[in-house]
Amino acid sequence: MATAVSTQTDAPATHEDALPQIVQLDPALLVRDTCNAREHDTDPDEKLIASVKELGVEEPISVRPLPDGTFGVFKGWRRAQAAQAANASAEQDGRPVRMVNAYVREDLVGRDGWTRLLSLVENDHRESMSERDTLRAQELALIDMNDVDRRSAAKALGVGRHAAKHAKAAQKLNDATLRRAAAGGMDLEQTAQLAEVEDVRGAEHRLLRALQRDHEEGSGGRGHWDQEMALLRAEQSDAKARAEAEQELKSAGIPLLAPVSSWHKDPAQPLTELTTGLGNPLTEDSHRGCPGHSARLDDEHKPVWYCADPAEHGHKVRPKPKKPRTEQDEKAAEERRRVIACNRAWKAAAGPRQDFVTRLVRMKTLPDAARVFAQEVLLTVPHYYSSWILKHESEAVARFLGLKDPDKADLTETAAQLPKVRVVNALFAHVAAACEYSIREPRTWSNLLPSQARYLLLLESLGQADTGSYQLSEVEQQAVASHRPAAEADA
Repeated sequence: MATAVSTQTDAPATHEDALPQIVQLDPALLVRDTCNAREHDTDPDEKLIASVKELGVEEPISVRPLPDGTFGVFKGWRRAQAAQAANASAEQDGRPVRMVNAYVREDLVGRDGWTRLLSLVENDHRESMSERDTLRAQELALIDMNDVDRRSAAKALGVGRHAAKHAKAAQKLNDATLRRAAAGGMDLEQTAQLAEVEDVRGAEHRLLRALQRDHEEGSGGRGHWDQEMALLRAEQSDAKARAEAEQELKSAGIPLLAPVSSWHKDPAQPLTELTTGLGNPLTEDSHRGCPGHSARLDDEHKPVWYCADPAEHGHKVRPKPKKPRTEQDEKAAEERRRVIACNRAWKAAAGPRQDFVTRLVRMKTLPDAARVFAQEVLLTVPHYYSSWILKHESEAVARFLGLKDPDKADLTETAAQLPKVRVVNALFAHVAAACEYSIREPRTWSNLLPSQARYLLLLESLGQADTGSYQLSEVEQQAVASHRPAAEADA
């Protein structure tokens, strides 16, 4: 039996290195290896069986010996089954019983991760392997490896270091969604992110559209994708907060009233517009014993207390002049909805923006525009920077510098260990942290100061350069519009 020499810490032999010689095996001794990456469509079709009956298996398969004397096929299982089917009817058809040429990989015994990886590479280059099989094989192959092998395998697969985690997450999607994601050009990380926000209405369509916009720009970046993901996560968080608020009411036994509809008469009234029969005000506590005690949730998912039927339960409506809902009222309601949406979008935009700052700070050489901006702030000490310094906020600086546990990081120790070539990067991290603090409030978008706009416009310009892809979100673009240079705004 052919052998191959390999250690447990090195990658297995390749065709160019020490691949074992081809040996002939009886197809009856062949079984599917548990690490064969293909888990669907594993049976040979009639065309393949007919070919093997006529010509035998022309390309060698790859196997590894198993303790019971059989051989696990991790490459070529469909061909092996075709050979078994051909031999089963050979005597009846007057054909010879044929052996199968195989590489016997003793170096892979006990090395499930590498076996699965080699099977994945083999099948990934062939047609008809499903996206789910590919994801499953990537996950299991990388999990089974040590750190050194995992880095080598990830490089061979063209995936990132978190590929196993991403592959596991992506498998939550159904087969149809996986096919659409692959057809739309999503990579493994993006497919995993789609799985993360799949429950948000329209998430798949919105992400595919964002990805297409990134591809159309041709810079290889993912600025539109990152901004859309931030919005989807914000919407998901908002939906979760509402669901939790609804559950709290349900647990307390308080009915949640349906949204107000112009199509149905609604007798319910908020307690602020009701009194007792004697004219005393009604509060949550005093009304709690009323059978009509109920609630609606406002735009921030806070309960607004109602009585479901004041007349039925003996309450009086506070007298107030009747006035029809005017066009001005409609505009005010629309403006409130717009403000809430912009507040949420502004908060969501902080994630991609701060991720981009982190990438800038970790660059080998900080872009000149970022360096000059940091130097100017340090020399002129504007109000927002001096105010931030007095607060002794260090978590954002530590996060931008890539320190572990940024909320507990010791910047004194970091300063002592900081190489000279990284000082400018650290200064920019310091200035950026102050800028981020100054625009942290949701309503900042509505009245952006020139200094705040300058920071955002700087990041936009750097994002469009070769430093990495970054796009201002829609609400950020809206906020800086009046601060753009006149020539740029006219364009």
